[in-house]
Parts: sequence; C-alpha cells; structure tokens
Amino acid sequence: MRELRIRVLAGVFVVAGVLSWAGARLWTSLGTLPSVPLAAPIVLALIAVVLLATALSLRSRLKAQRERRPEARGVDPLMAARAVVFGQASALVAALVAGMYGGTGVVLLESLDIPARRDQAIYAGFSVLAGIAVIAAALFLERVCRLPEDDEPGGPGTAPAA
Repeated sequence: MRELRIRVLAGVFVVAGVLSWAGARLWTSLGTLPSVPLAAPIVLALIAVVLLATALSLRSRLKAQRERRPEARGVDPLMAARAVVFGQASALVAALVAGMYGGTGVVLLESLDIPARRDQAIYAGFSVLAGIAVIAAALFLERVCRLPEDDEPGGPGTAPAA
C-alpha cells in the first residue's frame, strides 16, 4: 500500500479551490451563490475525531503488544489496513471538499458586509480548517500503522542493492 503524498493532497486542494473559485465567480455573476451548509465543518470535524481516536487506540494497542504486556490485545492486520484505507480516502475527500469550500470562501470574502454571506464565509473557513484536521489525523493514522520494516531503507521488503 502506498503512502499518502502531501503533494497529491495539496494538488487536489488547489485544483478544487481554483475550480470552485471560478465556478463561484460565475455563479455570483448570475445573481446568486450556492450556500455552504453549517453541517460541512461539523461532519469533517467528526471524521477527524474518528480518525484520531482510531489512531490513538491502535497506537496504544501496538505499544502494549511490543512491550509484551500480558493484557495486550493484538491488532488484526486486516483491520489496521482497513483503517489506513479509510484514512487515505478521508484525506483525499477532505482535500477536495476543503478546496471547494476554500474557493467559495474566497469569493464570499468580497461581500462580508452582507450578514448571510459573512456567515457563509465563516462556515467555509471552518470547513477548510476541519478538512486540514482530517488530513492531519489521516496522516497520523497512516504513521501509526506503518510496519517497522517500512522505516528501514534496507528492510526485508526491499530488493538488495546491485
């Protein structure tokens, strides 16, 4: 399984932000703007909390297993792999959604004197922050679930140098 690349997530964020900004500008020229739902930052924050809780749980279980504590519960490798895949998918979606709301938020900054638009800009800003939290939690989860030989350049999974 490949690691998440920050460049890929940043690229998704930037492309989504630029397309969303252009779409929002066009939509504003027609006289209206799609709204940013209040639930957007809440849902993203909940996903970040779930990812962080999963990472902390797995980290403590793996630590207990490494220290060979008698009460240590093992970690099913398939469950850990599923957690990592969930984290990676969440990070990609969060980068996309955060970019979309970021682009819309930039357009909304032009009309902060209108109370409804100001509220939408705040929701968009919190959505971007919550999206960044999801990405950070997913990267932490991925780091926790990394196999020990993945950290060593000449580990058992690598080919010998010629």
